[in-house]
Amino acid sequence: MKPFDTVLIANRGEIAIRVLRAAQALGYRAVAVYSEADVDAPHVAHADSAVQIGAAAPSASYLNIERLIAAAKECGAQAIHPGYGFLSENADFAQACADHGLVFIGPSPDAMRWMGDKAGARRRMAEAGVPCVPGYDGADQTDATLLKEAKRIGLPLMVKASAGGGGRGMRLVERMEDVPHALASARTEAQNAFGSATLILERAIRRPRHVEIQVFGDSLGTVVHMGERDCSIQRRHQKVIEESPCPVLTPELRAQMGAAAVAAARAIDYVGAGTVEFLLDQDQNYYFLEMNTRIQVEHPVTEAVTGIDLVQLQFQVAQGLPLGIAQEDVQLTGHAIEARLYAEDVAGGFLPSTGRIELWQRPSGPGIRCDDGIETGTMVSPYYDSMLAKIIASGPTREVARTRLIKALKSTAIVGPHSNRDFLIATLEIGTFIDGGATTAFIAEEFPQSQWQPPELGDEELAIAGVLLYLHRRDHAVRQSIGVAGELLNWSSNGVNYTCFKLSGRDVVVRALGAQTYEVKLDDQSTLQLDRVGRDGLMADLILGGVHRSVTHWCSGANHIYVSHNGRGFTLEDQLAGQDAGGSSAGGDVPAPMHGLILEVFVETAQRVEKGARLAVLEAMKMQHDIVAPEAGEVAQILCQKGKQVASGDLLFELTLAGDEEATT
Repeated sequence: MKPFDTVLIANRGEIAIRVLRAAQALGYRAVAVYSEADVDAPHVAHADSAVQIGAAAPSASYLNIERLIAAAKECGAQAIHPGYGFLSENADFAQACADHGLVFIGPSPDAMRWMGDKAGARRRMAEAGVPCVPGYDGADQTDATLLKEAKRIGLPLMVKASAGGGGRGMRLVERMEDVPHALASARTEAQNAFGSATLILERAIRRPRHVEIQVFGDSLGTVVHMGERDCSIQRRHQKVIEESPCPVLTPELRAQMGAAAVAAARAIDYVGAGTVEFLLDQDQNYYFLEMNTRIQVEHPVTEAVTGIDLVQLQFQVAQGLPLGIAQEDVQLTGHAIEARLYAEDVAGGFLPSTGRIELWQRPSGPGIRCDDGIETGTMVSPYYDSMLAKIIASGPTREVARTRLIKALKSTAIVGPHSNRDFLIATLEIGTFIDGGATTAFIAEEFPQSQWQPPELGDEELAIAGVLLYLHRRDHAVRQSIGVAGELLNWSSNGVNYTCFKLSGRDVVVRALGAQTYEVKLDDQSTLQLDRVGRDGLMADLILGGVHRSVTHWCSGANHIYVSHNGRGFTLEDQLAGQDAGGSSAGGDVPAPMHGLILEVFVETAQRVEKGARLAVLEAMKMQHDIVAPEAGEVAQILCQKGKQVASGDLLFELTLAGDEEATT
């Protein structure tokens, strides 16, 4: 390995910023890359220089190996750090770097190939004595063989793409008759995502924990593990909350799993940062799941409890230097929990959300770290992963870390696309999580059908929103006036100074009783009084019902307000203003739930369909989503095409519902 002083970061978003900062801290010149969609992205501004690499679509930019190699040569970089996602586990990319004399900051191409092929990895781990889940990883990929093996393995069954990860190409099968459909859909998704349709079958372990071990190796043969992370809370097989250490691991079990992870890394001569993932069942048996040959999203919790900067250590090892850490040097101190902030509509089934971020307020405080790649004004694109930021809390105990994280999330404000902020807070406050009992079934068990609905807005939230929107309008009017004395604020010549709003379908009348006291009447029924209302930037403090309240608020124009109160964020529009009234779609209309690419259309005009029938497949943010019939009926119009992009809300199909047919006959 040769020394380097300039590093190209072949990624975007928060991971690009994280790697850029680590590189700059070590004195390297850090160069960013960006697509046409990311020309104004924060990671570009953080870099010492930046190179445009192509169009918005990942295949034309962040997945374009030739363009990335050319960009490195253009800027004089001698090394490339891939971050995570995109090409970070692509052996061909690592090989291309080596072929062009560039240092790839990661493991060797051979190690990546071994672990990138889940079937081959299973066989290799079994040879190394690492426990594996019973399954099938053979070369015969015919349906007949896979069906035969599925019956041998038994239910529940996991169908998995041999290449890739992140939940793509993965299907859980509970009934044997569903195996053929699971094989077909997993193959299609795997081929589109990874260029390989090879599948493996594994026995699904019910209600396991997902526990992963951080390993690190150098080119001199040293390999150590740095403890574990519990990543059990997931949706769509993608992690939501991670923590270190695992709440149920004993020192003895940690040593056993750590030794197995080190054996796995040694079996492929692993160099650099890697993660060996295990399933831990309720009897404390553990099984090899896969190895991620890169830095992980959740690496900050390991950094928090070990005091080791893993990204800086990646650069050190890539220079050919020794790791400088023995196993006995690694000590876990305290506890850390990370929450992933996604742009997604949780109540709508965790569907990705896009659009302009109108307000971003990151958290701060003791033991709080926020890794983000967004700013106010950033556009959340449909082309890339929906994760916006990671908020990490650490403390001397798990409970301190948990309460710090809740407080940090409550102080976080994001306006624009839907986000999972409130869902994260609710998750951290559930008894199962507090007790350390969460498994991979957590979301399904705590939120049946993966549905989560925020509590309905109460009188207090509407009263707070009404007063703050009134103050925003009042201040705007004062700024447009000349010479208004402060003592005239909230005063009216007719003796009654009130403003009417319609918020969330309810009448809200705000009356100023004094400089800091307001009366709010809701629907001519209940009346609330807010006292000592004070504002400082985005923060507002007030007394309501004898209780002091601290809220975050932000107004967009004269008619929209965002308020975050006690960990619940909501955006309201004054419907009396007559703007953006909107309306619900007809019952037979099937709109696109998000921006994306139509991969398949399964129906024809005049075809009869049952409720829940698959009409099309939409690919967005690296995931495939089935578009289904809302009710039984007949396909009246098909307004989308295979291979074409659609925008959120675009009408894809028009159905004549069965009830409508009867009404017209």
